[in-house]
Amino acid sequence: MNIKLLAIGKTDNKNLQTLIDDYSKRLSFYIKFELEIIPDLKNVKNLSESQQKEKEGELILAKLAPTDQLILLDENGSSFSSIGFSDYLQKKMNAGIKTLVFVIGGPYGFSEEVYKKSQGKISLSAMTFSHQMVRLFVIEQIYRGFTILKNEPYHHQ
Repeated sequence: MNIKLLAIGKTDNKNLQTLIDDYSKRLSFYIKFELEIIPDLKNVKNLSESQQKEKEGELILAKLAPTDQLILLDENGSSFSSIGFSDYLQKKMNAGIKTLVFVIGGPYGFSEEVYKKSQGKISLSAMTFSHQMVRLFVIEQIYRGFTILKNEPYHHQ
């Protein structure tokens, strides 16, 4: 299985990007992982919230292959403990999914088309985080999930 993380807009904080790069590299020892950035929309001040979601949704859907399984990072999604999330990853691998795609949407969330195409939603927390920080949290949790599956000492319980 491959894992891809799609995110809208670049990370402009160098310290955060360094951590994202570090965990991406660590994760690559367990699974083929790719972080793909979809550039920010131009002239968003001329777009309504709905129009912005639609345009971002078109860009997200254009990045998907027909066999990809799309999982949205959404505040209304399922919550997991780290061990529960590692079990979730194992089930996805056992199901023979070729590519599992996690998506971090734009500031207003996802379009209806993206919700319709998705096969699940995951919430990282009831709290709100910046989209840039969510990238780090997701990659770290995927990494943590694989260390749990391999019984490595990274995770303590």
